[in-house]
Amino acid sequence: MIPNSRFFVHNGSSCLNILEGATGLFDSHQIELMTMAAPIILFAYLVRGICGFGSGLIAIPILSLMLPLKVAVPLVVMLDYLASAGHGVSLRQSIHWSEISRLIIPALMGVFAGLLIFHNADANLLPRILGGFVLLYALYSLWGPDIPKASSWWAVPAAFSGGAVGTLFGTGGPFYVSYLKARQLDKTAFRATFACIFLLDGAARVTGYLGTEVVDIQLLVLLATSLPVMILGMYLGGKIHTGLSAEVFTRGISILLMASGASLLLR
Repeated sequence: MIPNSRFFVHNGSSCLNILEGATGLFDSHQIELMTMAAPIILFAYLVRGICGFGSGLIAIPILSLMLPLKVAVPLVVMLDYLASAGHGVSLRQSIHWSEISRLIIPALMGVFAGLLIFHNADANLLPRILGGFVLLYALYSLWGPDIPKASSWWAVPAAFSGGAVGTLFGTGGPFYVSYLKARQLDKTAFRATFACIFLLDGAARVTGYLGTEVVDIQLLVLLATSLPVMILGMYLGGKIHTGLSAEVFTRGISILLMASGASLLLR
């Protein structure tokens, strides 16, 4: 478990408080957690570099087996935010702003609802709900029907669900992915628009986490040590041209998600 000390600045004693908050950050248990988290984060962002999404779905259920969900979710949300910033800037000319305008308001409403639940829900119940959601999504990915072209009105439930589930579990991507695929955007526009909406609703989620007991110096240190791993995964994913077909690759990821979802349910 990550140490529970906090980082505060009070009555001119900031230096002493920084030292107090940093005590024990690099004990053997903390180093072990960082070492175990690194390959998970690398693989999650490798997949995101290849597919354009999926990091939260992969990383959070597995990380939640070793970290509290209220640590794993903000960690991956912050990493996703930084990853989306990179994609959003590099592909900004391909963003479909008309789709962003439909998604942004319900997404922010969903983030607000998710934050209320996140800060008040039973910490032991949330991982099981996450496990059920991940397991259902994996089953849908394996055997669900193809997504038909959809009306733009589907942006409202998709974005609200994406914002709420993304805030609670860091796994709101499937709702945005399903909607944007149903709008039949080309691959570049899809990746750019997805990165942009994730950047915007991610900013709201990160703001909601900051200033609370969820974000402390231990989480920030874990974020700092995970950032180079995330960048490496994104870089390698962008360079890899896998010989597997998209269908085989998706099935492999879905089987991994089934295993991680079942592990959370049985935890």
